Amino acid sequence: MVASTAFGGTVQYGYNLAIMNVPTVYIQNFINETFQERWGMYLEVYKVTLIWTFIVSVFSLGGLIGALLAGPMSIHFGRKKTLLLNNIFLMSSALLAVTSRTARSFEMIMISRFLVGINAGVSMNVQPMYFGESAPKHLRGAVSLSSAVFTSFGVVLGQVVGLRELLGCESCWQYLLASNAVPGFIQLFTLPWFPESPRYLLIDRGDKDACLKALRLLRGCEVQRSELDEMLQEQAEVQGKRAQQPWELIADRSVRWQLISITIISSAMQLCGNDSIYFYASYIFQEAGISAEDTQYVTIGTGICEFTACILAEGMLLVGGYALMNFRIFDTFAQHVVYWMPYLSMVCVFTYILSFGMGPAGVTGILPTEIFNQTARPAAYMIAGSLMWLNLFIIGMVFPFLVSGLGQFCFVPFGAVCLITALFVGLVLPETNGKTLSMITSDTTSLCTRILHSLDFLFH
Repeated sequence: MVASTAFGGTVQYGYNLAIMNVPTVYIQNFINETFQERWGMYLEVYKVTLIWTFIVSVFSLGGLIGALLAGPMSIHFGRKKTLLLNNIFLMSSALLAVTSRTARSFEMIMISRFLVGINAGVSMNVQPMYFGESAPKHLRGAVSLSSAVFTSFGVVLGQVVGLRELLGCESCWQYLLASNAVPGFIQLFTLPWFPESPRYLLIDRGDKDACLKALRLLRGCEVQRSELDEMLQEQAEVQGKRAQQPWELIADRSVRWQLISITIISSAMQLCGNDSIYFYASYIFQEAGISAEDTQYVTIGTGICEFTACILAEGMLLVGGYALMNFRIFDTFAQHVVYWMPYLSMVCVFTYILSFGMGPAGVTGILPTEIFNQTARPAAYMIAGSLMWLNLFIIGMVFPFLVSGLGQFCFVPFGAVCLITALFVGLVLPETNGKTLSMITSDTTSLCTRILHSLDFLFH
């Protein structure tokens, strides 16, 4: 179930981040050729860069729309059906991408990227919900963290498929952009064989028999009484309550600190700058002094680095991950002092990605599942997902100009974000491993109360 869901889910997010790196020059030339054929003029370099940046970043705007759609869709259709219906956006995107070159339309590439962004936005929110609600308690953390593992696998897969020896060449870039349909077909052929989320069936639909049937299929044995009792307890707590809307969740003072936590951590997920490396890897490594011929192979190393880190994620998690990501800025002040400095810069980028994979990449996506109840969870994911995609759009638009303006110092702002986030997580966010929702809520309230009292004492 995990593999089937993820191939059409978070794999798409990583894959579509990675495949846009190698064909940069080819698509920029296509944009210029299209303008010349239509209006008999070539664009200036900065105008081509601006259009290209929008093509890359419109993926994030689509993701924002997808994040907003994910909540209502998952409530109305259920988790599994939402993931299956989500492939409509993917297949439409692939069709536009593969025909864009023949149609001589770079606008079709923009629409294609927007639609695949919607697909990724829905899956990035619904998949962790589906996993968290379906997994047994002792495996919930590992199963939920697998979303990050499959995201990083998608990055590596996209980087390998995007090699110039495969689909990253000048004659095949349109097929590279459309190749994301293959994981979607894998999901369409396999996911229908698996059950809906047991918690959704019991708590949202009130269908205990369907819940028990789903649990038996997923567990491969009779349902343990303790697991069913936990679900029934949560059902009793939310009895008669409908799913909350985002604005209702924002107004709910009982979950104020949980909401602040996911707001800061979801924003930091993108403002730390990690995903900009996949968008603009060629820019970064060429600025660091790596030759243009070697950048595509070095870029694969970044994906493998995060993939390995996500598999080993359990030991470090959020605080350690954000703290170690500050290591990336240490090489910025000596970038051009000695001849081997470009290679130190490359090592620092890998350390940065490794730290991201061992902490923020795995935990951020599953946090709303662990700290919000069934009625608040879809709204929490809508808020967290919207912030993540909005910040990714901002970073995608700004980063090329940040590299041009700051050069080797371009990661200093991201280092500040990582440091602030590490301090916040260490001080405010409680440990969630092995705890029930009521225990986590109680720990969060008491921890924040102590912090507020301490601050009040300091200022008075």
